[in-house]
Amino acid sequence: MRVLRARFVVVLLGVVAVLALAGPAAAHVGDGRAGSDFDGRVLSVTPAVPGVTVRVLQFGDELEVVNPTGTELAVPGYSGEPYLRIGPDGVWRNRLSPATTINLDRFGRTPLPADADPLAAPDWVQVSTQPEYTWHDHRTHWMSEGQLPPAVAADPTTDHVVLEWTVPMAYGGQDVVVDGELTWSPPPPGWLVWPLYAVLLLAVVAAGWSGPGPLAGALALGAAASLWHALATPVPSVTQGSHAGAVVSALLPALLVAGVSVLGIRAARRVRGGLTGVLAVVAGWLLLVQGLPDVDVLWTANVLATGPGVLGRAAVAVLLAGGAGLVAGGALAARRSRRDPVTAGVPAGAPG
Repeated sequence: MRVLRARFVVVLLGVVAVLALAGPAAAHVGDGRAGSDFDGRVLSVTPAVPGVTVRVLQFGDELEVVNPTGTELAVPGYSGEPYLRIGPDGVWRNRLSPATTINLDRFGRTPLPADADPLAAPDWVQVSTQPEYTWHDHRTHWMSEGQLPPAVAADPTTDHVVLEWTVPMAYGGQDVVVDGELTWSPPPPGWLVWPLYAVLLLAVVAAGWSGPGPLAGALALGAAASLWHALATPVPSVTQGSHAGAVVSALLPALLVAGVSVLGIRAARRVRGGLTGVLAVVAGWLLLVQGLPDVDVLWTANVLATGPGVLGRAAVAVLLAGGAGLVAGGALAARRSRRDPVTAGVPAGAPG
């Protein structure tokens, strides 16, 4: 029996090692930020264009246009030059438009090529066969890296409208105007949230020291947070895949956490403290791997997730603080079980 348990733990640790290497790179949709104090949204499209959707992504950093209609939609560059054509033939981008190079980087730091010229005849290059495109549009987000907007710097305790932006387009030759705004909100106060994170961490560690029962409760909490975090995966850009596919991908590590937690809870019910502790360590490490890509959620105002932002932040707090607590508490439980034959699941007086 001990040999089987040892082999089982080795297999689990192998899976954890694989996820530790692959998880952080793939867990976050788009490999962008999970939290920000900025946020952007589209207010109106005038006139309305049935079938065409315009969406702001990544807290205002990107603009997405989907045009499945039979009419082409054109987006000019920053000097009014031809930049994008999105329509039934896919997406075509003007190679000579300065916007083509400027939009490669969020802060527009890529040097322009020598032949970039807004007055030159367009040189169209097809960049997608689908009628959809996502790009950094510098009209929709704050461009000064490491510097707050003046109004925010003057009063960082209240909400602010940082930008009211406009992006012109043309649909079948008809002018279309997309209006939106970029806002800034104060992050949650550190004096409130950081003590809560610390209390959560210490409570889970204490659960590991208290015995298999409390540790089983911590495992259940971790599994619930992991599943919610996966189900709250945000809708990705259309150029990156479907929402259903993103949720399924996020559910795979969450289901693994749930499976390990169920085994740990069963071991706790049988008063097998040593096995419960080992499984808690494995579950805790999996939670950390799942939560680390989204660590910025803990100190930002807005959360990139479907559903209430407070639940998204709470889930990440459990993944990180609770995960670290399970690693430490599980190790304590496993160590304690060596000295306590009852919690180890070995009858008193039985041979070791």
